[in-house]
Amino acid sequence: MDKEIPTEAPSLRRKELEEISSKISDLDKWRKIFSWHGLEVNHTTHQKYQDPKPDDDKEDTAGATTSPLKQDRFPSNSLYSIPKALLVSSNLGGQPISLEMAVGLRKMLFGSLFQVFSYEWKKAYFRFHEPCADLAYALKTDKGGAIAIQMAVQVNIIKYLLFVQNKEENIHLQSLCELNQKEQEKALVAALTDILWTAGEGQKATICLVSNDTYWTPSTDYRVDNITEGVRLFDFFEKDAAEKFLCDHIHCLSCEGSHGVILFLYSLLFSRTFERLQKDLDFTTTHLLQCRLGTFICRQAILNTILMGRASPHVFNGVQRLDTEGSVQKLLHGVLSRSDVGYLHWSKDEVENHQLLQVGSMLRTPKLPIWLCNINGTYSILFSTNRLLLSDWKMEHLFDLYFYNGQPSQKTTVHLTVDTHSHHWEEKHHEEGSNAEKRVPSVEMAIRTKWEGAAINWNGTTPF
Repeated sequence: MDKEIPTEAPSLRRKELEEISSKISDLDKWRKIFSWHGLEVNHTTHQKYQDPKPDDDKEDTAGATTSPLKQDRFPSNSLYSIPKALLVSSNLGGQPISLEMAVGLRKMLFGSLFQVFSYEWKKAYFRFHEPCADLAYALKTDKGGAIAIQMAVQVNIIKYLLFVQNKEENIHLQSLCELNQKEQEKALVAALTDILWTAGEGQKATICLVSNDTYWTPSTDYRVDNITEGVRLFDFFEKDAAEKFLCDHIHCLSCEGSHGVILFLYSLLFSRTFERLQKDLDFTTTHLLQCRLGTFICRQAILNTILMGRASPHVFNGVQRLDTEGSVQKLLHGVLSRSDVGYLHWSKDEVENHQLLQVGSMLRTPKLPIWLCNINGTYSILFSTNRLLLSDWKMEHLFDLYFYNGQPSQKTTVHLTVDTHSHHWEEKHHEEGSNAEKRVPSVEMAIRTKWEGAAINWNGTTPF
């Protein structure tokens, strides 16, 4: 039998809970401040992760001879902001990151040795929505700059699920909603492997994981972040070998506390190599992350590397020549070939200032009907389940698209029907003038950068 609770107890408990909630909120605020200044706060919640290795393996690791090169520069628990179960043993192989590599990585990302990833970046990793549900195919997203990478990876997950593992011309959306946990994991592994292998031009993929060892002492002008210093690089010269290794260690990128997005970004850059990255970039982009509103966001070059394997800083076709002072021409590097997946861009502010970024046909018309979209600075995805949509112009008269924006408020995939032949929207747009654009959902305007004048039916969903 339950004990009787005095009538005053509920209100008293509510006050206690409110006080606890307030303290937790304050703790989160200070944790972010500490992280911004390079100080780590260990989460007690990480204790729930236990080392999955057998006891014998633990003994081998504990009893391993410490390398004479290893420095005691870092406390033994400094890397345990990453749960122990997500750290790999130095006995696994690979090579530890060198100070020279870490410096090159930091400069390539931030343009400076003193900038480090924020708290929001560090807690970002790859995880799906619930299996066997409406959004089983979709990654959950984090706040801040990491969302761009998560959504670009999502494009490749959809590519794998619809058009790589399946060879049918037209697949029903329901197949994406029936994925179990094992199938989700397999899709993530396949997508990440393909991205890294493509970035390595089909010759090499590098996978970065974190160990609890460091082998060098940072210089005074290098700011420690307690992630990079423990990275080990694993190089693979066969795609199947890379995929198997990633499958065995996918938990190191897909569990809470893993810093999975950062490790994938490191893997991407080392797969591409600094030498190739320097050739890909131009004078407009000297490093890959840009500070905006207190956080670091991805420049276009990172997204293009994920989408097509090359760090082009721009989205127009080919190379453009820019005349500068003294009649010196500088080259702007765009997209050189038609990619498997595409990219669309729409910004209300840019339109109002008559500066809308123009995406070239190489990205607007990819080989497969999947697009990463940057709409008013927010990333989302449009895709079709019809493999042949962009192969036959007749199919582009009336067709379905599906929309996922990665926001927590979205509980199901949005179904849109696009009509490029009726010209209903064009007629209405001409009648109402330029004000029509201000009232039309930006998603529709992004679609019209590919299919000009198309009418879009939201099929019962309230447009947003």
